[in-house]
Amino acid sequence: MDNLYLALTVIFPLFCMMSLGYFLQRINVLDKPFVKKLNLLCFNAFLPLVIFLNIYNSDFYSLFSPKLVIFGMASVTVAFIALMIIVPKFVEEDINRGVVIQGIFRSNFVLFGVPIAISLYGSENAGTAAILTAFIVPLFNLYSVVALNLFSGTQFSKIELVKKICKNPLIIGAMVAFLFVFTGFRMPSVLESTIADIAAIATPLALITLGGSFQFGDLKKFKELLTISVFGKLVIIPVIFLSIAILLGFRDVELASLMIMLASPTAVASFTMAQSVNANDELAGQIVVMTSLFSIFTIVCWISVLKNFGFM
Repeated sequence: MDNLYLALTVIFPLFCMMSLGYFLQRINVLDKPFVKKLNLLCFNAFLPLVIFLNIYNSDFYSLFSPKLVIFGMASVTVAFIALMIIVPKFVEEDINRGVVIQGIFRSNFVLFGVPIAISLYGSENAGTAAILTAFIVPLFNLYSVVALNLFSGTQFSKIELVKKICKNPLIIGAMVAFLFVFTGFRMPSVLESTIADIAAIATPLALITLGGSFQFGDLKKFKELLTISVFGKLVIIPVIFLSIAILLGFRDVELASLMIMLASPTAVASFTMAQSVNANDELAGQIVVMTSLFSIFTIVCWISVLKNFGFM
């Protein structure tokens, strides 16, 4: 019961923020055009700052675990390659293929990673999740750019693909942070605090915006693809890779970081990226909405199960 209560207290604040967004949408404070602009704002400005600060403020050299980072990156890569092979076999239209692929392998690690780690293990131990975020989020974006562009139906060169990857705001935020870490250069405290204040907007605003994008009226339109995406994202991927992680000896904060990475809902930015390449952004948005909704229950279950068995 204690573990269930802990899991609920971790997820409840995130649920409240999403619920607020949905409520604001229902009373017409948030409409579709405004939500779209807020999504772009979060993706291009606030979330890159979150990633930057997570890396910049982490005790990188003492908390960096090669085994954890390699396993995390390998898990994402294997899932991506497997989905690139499997999804085209049952998803007929190219406009949906890249969306389903990124909907299953890509998680909202930026928004859920550090907050849940802090709730579970305290801010002094959240650096492990922050460092893992630094490596995994750019990988999510890299593979999403590849999947969405390969199935976009338009011709593009490898140079254009590289340019799109390099221009991705989340990747830029991570690369700039690594530059600071490896050079040892520190910003003036007044600039650090200013950036921290701006970045603090990201999680609440992104979750409120996510709630404001919830639309339940057209769910039947993509019923099969939604079912596959939600089940694949919240159940299949975590079951496979968390089982392997446990067998390899990951425990406590490292296992918790992997759990959040694997079991979090699909990233909000996937909706924005689908729009940018004329993929099925309606399906992308519904995947984000439904995985976010059901993750409220599945993450509680994952935390409870892993704690009850003594793995976390």
